[in-house]
Amino acid sequence: MGYVKEFSHALVHAFKNLLPIVVVVLVFQLLVLREVPDNSLSMAIGLGIVAIGVALFLQGLELSIFPVGKSLSNQFAKKGSVPILLAFGFAIGFSAVVAEPALIAVAQQAQEISDGRIDALTLRLIVALSVGLVVALGVFRTIFGYPLQWFMIIGYIIVVIVTYFAPEEIIGLAYDSGGVTTNIVTVPLIAALGIGLAASIRGRNPLIDGFGLVALAVMVPMISVQVYGIIVFSGAQPEASGELIALAATDEVRGGVLAAFMELAEMFRDVLPIILTIVFFQYIILKRPLVNPRKVILGFLLVIFGLYAFVVGLKMGLFPIGSSMAEQLIQRDNYLYIYAFAFLIGFATTMAEPALIAVGKQAEEAAAGKLNGNAIRILVAIGVAIGIGIGVHRIIVGGSMHQYVIGGYTIVIILTFLAPKYIIALAYDLGGVTTSEVTVPLVTALGIGLATHIEDRNVLIDGFGLIAFASIFPIVTVMIYAIVMQWLTDRRAKADAETKTGSEIQNTQ
Repeated sequence: MGYVKEFSHALVHAFKNLLPIVVVVLVFQLLVLREVPDNSLSMAIGLGIVAIGVALFLQGLELSIFPVGKSLSNQFAKKGSVPILLAFGFAIGFSAVVAEPALIAVAQQAQEISDGRIDALTLRLIVALSVGLVVALGVFRTIFGYPLQWFMIIGYIIVVIVTYFAPEEIIGLAYDSGGVTTNIVTVPLIAALGIGLAASIRGRNPLIDGFGLVALAVMVPMISVQVYGIIVFSGAQPEASGELIALAATDEVRGGVLAAFMELAEMFRDVLPIILTIVFFQYIILKRPLVNPRKVILGFLLVIFGLYAFVVGLKMGLFPIGSSMAEQLIQRDNYLYIYAFAFLIGFATTMAEPALIAVGKQAEEAAAGKLNGNAIRILVAIGVAIGIGIGVHRIIVGGSMHQYVIGGYTIVIILTFLAPKYIIALAYDLGGVTTSEVTVPLVTALGIGLATHIEDRNVLIDGFGLIAFASIFPIVTVMIYAIVMQWLTDRRAKADAETKTGSEIQNTQ
């Protein structure tokens, strides 16, 4: 009975979170395009399925991934073996990413559109190995209490330097590869690992030391994929073959009972490496059974079915209408509408992002009153909206990805020096959780659509990269907010101190 009540609350919450997307789509369809979509009933049903999927997924997280991740971290911390902790971090990072559906799709699309220069399997292994190694590095940082900002500053300086030398064809793909590593399964698991570890070690702060693993998992693939691109690309630019659009269209129209079973099987496949990793470390390394295994199994099943319902709902509800609207807006030959749509859809999809909701809740609990989960989500959504708007502007005017990315991360590095320590790790993590199951498909489709329909644009060079902008600017907005709030707090404290001193002097006279 308790599960049913929790599910009903989560379902109502999910419908509220999807409301901004519905509003944006309806406003543009009825007021700007002045057309009622033919598939409006399908869209409504799809959104309902999305809401059910999000509710099932969030309840599954609470029953399985969050408690298991924290429990394993706790047990490893008590065991006191640094090599085992590092091995666990690597295994979780690698297993969570190697079968990531968004990464598989992006890698396959990149192989097709680059005429085979980029190998899909090689790209996936490079990204998965990068994430595994960097999660192990993040675990090492948490154990020994090293400040995250130095890892991020040095890392992004390397990102900027590598970007300067990387060929244009690989830059957008490299940044998008970093973004798609963090989905609604991996983000909560990695976040739970960091928070659980920080909570188990004396002298560690869950907010300062627990967050940051997601940020590292986003950053390092950007470096490794660009290095891979430098190796495989010569000076000649490959022509866009158009296969990306064909693949995307094929994926959107897949249907039928067999396809549904295949997709559900893929969801099991995506979560299976994580389950095997947890079982191996729990039973083989720790040699202890799971606490309440039935509850954990139920939680994983809810995660899988929730994720499945979520993806099915997106394909029924938002993909068809999103694609047709992008094409219609371009045909209207008024770029202001495209900017407005990009900004608003970026905000709306981010507000509905399950991974952001989950991490916002974790941050609120870890901060013990310092942060508000809803305020964090709004700040991140504004950052994504600004980022996608700037990314769309780059595609429209044909600007260089080098300049935009280098400029964006230069701002991030400067703000890192100015921001309060408690917000840095969380801000970087929030830049990663924006690029998940809701945002990635819609944003990628928008970028590809623009690059396809605007003259003199190359899909490989210009179509990828919007996800990168969606990752950069939430870090900026959250850090600026923290800097402003810290300044106001310090000013208020100073004013109170001066008032108190003045009253004390008055009393002595």
